[in-house]
Amino acid sequence: MQAQTASPLETYRSYLRQHHLAYQYSPAADKAVFYPRLVCPFTGSSELQWRISKGSGTVHATTTVYPREGAAYNVALIELDEGFRMMSRVEGLDAEAVQIGQRVQVAFQAASETSDDAAPLPIFTLIEETTA
Repeated sequence: MQAQTASPLETYRSYLRQHHLAYQYSPAADKAVFYPRLVCPFTGSSELQWRISKGSGTVHATTTVYPREGAAYNVALIELDEGFRMMSRVEGLDAEAVQIGQRVQVAFQAASETSDDAAPLPIFTLIEETTA
């Protein structure tokens, strides 16, 4: 159980350290809430529950970033099956190959910070489609 004095952001990060993608759920609104907050943005209720996402979702939007130096990379808006969206990126394929509608699964990448306590970053990989 999380300490009540921990901020919602720190609670979220502690779940990431355990390789869990957590989100809040508002019983009053009957909706998922993401990014972590103190109150529900739909009802104003402070009664929010923590839940663990299964980590699967769909690319809702994507763009390719071409930095001055280094390789191109994608920035994607992922719609998780639990009903919330988050910004991330899809790894394992060319940045230009990421398409709206692709099914993806969360993975965790070590943070680039020097702290050993830094939370890993949630990224996504393509779910291979199987043909029956």
